[in-house]
Amino acid sequence: MAIQFYNTLTRQKEIFEPIEPGKVGLYTCGPTVYNFAHIGNLRTFTFEDLLRRHLEYRGYAVRHVKNITDVEDKIIRTCRETGESLKALTTRFFDAFLQDIDAIGLLRATEYPRATDHINDIVALIQTLLEKGYAYESDGSVYFRLGAFKDYGKLSHHDLDALKTGASGRVDSDEYATEDARDFALWKAWDEEDGPVFWETAIGKGRPGWHIECSAMSTKSLGPTFDIHSGGIDLMFPHHENEIAQSEAATGKPFVRYWLHCEHLIVEGRKMSKSLNNFFTLRDLLDRGYDPTALRYVLISTHYRQRLNFSFDAIEAAKETLHRVRDFRLRLRAVTGEGSDLIEETAQCEAQFAAALDDDLNIAEAMAAVFDFIRDTNKLIDQNGVSLQGAANAETMLDRLDTVVGVFGMPAEEAPEDVQALALERQAARRAKDFKRADAIRDELAASGWIIEDTPDGPRLKRV
Repeated sequence: MAIQFYNTLTRQKEIFEPIEPGKVGLYTCGPTVYNFAHIGNLRTFTFEDLLRRHLEYRGYAVRHVKNITDVEDKIIRTCRETGESLKALTTRFFDAFLQDIDAIGLLRATEYPRATDHINDIVALIQTLLEKGYAYESDGSVYFRLGAFKDYGKLSHHDLDALKTGASGRVDSDEYATEDARDFALWKAWDEEDGPVFWETAIGKGRPGWHIECSAMSTKSLGPTFDIHSGGIDLMFPHHENEIAQSEAATGKPFVRYWLHCEHLIVEGRKMSKSLNNFFTLRDLLDRGYDPTALRYVLISTHYRQRLNFSFDAIEAAKETLHRVRDFRLRLRAVTGEGSDLIEETAQCEAQFAAALDDDLNIAEAMAAVFDFIRDTNKLIDQNGVSLQGAANAETMLDRLDTVVGVFGMPAEEAPEDVQALALERQAARRAKDFKRADAIRDELAASGWIIEDTPDGPRLKRV
């Protein structure tokens, strides 16, 4: 089955066909580095990680470019309030961003272009737009002439004539209301509030607008037309719409072939907000003792085009689900008998898993295939119906699938080898009906600080 994605541009599922066979150019909107990423940001980043991992699982070489916005209104405001330099502030929070994505198991991008390293590219792009009549200068700033780009609105399906326009006809803010459609700033003339944040260039003293940064960096890294651009649904208008207008006006070529957008995350049924005391960063959750892998499971387990209702109950449920997988792997490692090699079963499970993700990353069906396999295999183990090779085949399959979802591995802080060996010995004693020895091992484990619980999926070790 061919991979299909829901393309926001066409509002339908389309078979994915990259520009260059076997290779994918993927651009994802990265963080604005003036604070820690919150779980809404992480929901989008985790979806993009699943997208990339599945493409690589299917054999594609993915060049993943994730931009770093390191000059923008909020950043300059934070520098002004704190007295910290632009470079120091943005480097500190970029480093924190990398720590966060490592903690939650996201693959690092191939490239992390920073806007401040691409000022010359941004200026050159603006000069092209000026030469072609798509941009104009006013009071030292440069604006995109929205009315000159006839296809404006084709991504968000906004009717330009029906959208609100401001009295001034243009907007200087990097972010503005979704009912606005005005000429937007490509280059902002320096003023005193910007402090030391400016560049002396051929188009004047100032700094770039937010939207032009992504156009310059994406085309610099991936060319004038590339395969996939993704981001949160909140970026579709005006940010992504403006990217299309700038890029296609400058190059005369289609900008992106497939647009994928991730829906919002809400918390306990309400929009995340500091005023509601439901605004969380990854660090907030880790400080409360939550497992980052369980959080990753929560973030990917709802389809990316559906709104995700985050809750602490969901993290606890995810933790139990992952225990089920880990307990299953422990059971596999205790298999010693004769029986099925699970060749057909593993092949069927993997085929169903892959086919589900081929269908616009249908994660629910993909996970269902895995848990059906775990349930059926547990029943075979109960009947001594799995061979040593079968157990190895099952673990190998889980390892392959884990390269896509990143939640099926054993925990980093699992029980020590000697404790696991005792647990396996207890299982063998129970199968041999040597309950005296099994009880003695249980007491020995307890004395060393471990409780062994017998569950429907097999024994589970827990630290006291």
